[in-house]
Amino acid sequence: MENVRDNVGEYQLLFKYLRDRYANRLVLTFAQIEDLVGFPLPEAAGRDPAWWQTEASAKSSPQSLAWTSASRTATANLGARIVVFERQIVEEPVKVK
Repeated sequence: MENVRDNVGEYQLLFKYLRDRYANRLVLTFAQIEDLVGFPLPEAAGRDPAWWQTEASAKSSPQSLAWTSASRTATANLGARIVVFERQIVEEPVKVK
């Protein structure tokens, strides 16, 4: 948990919120996300779809790490100012005896 906290930086509360919800699909408005994190989202979040890309690399942005560390993807609707966070279902491999 300590490593996740360091990597997601100021988006730690978003990570915790997404991690602790049981629903596979969460829809949050930009305002709700801002309320969670405690600060306004940067301008790029409202105009650049790339800001919401789900990256799975060492160079991932702190915001992207917040949802990927919570096993979710993010799909933003910039016009409606909402984001859909969907749980990434990882199926366990079937063990053959």
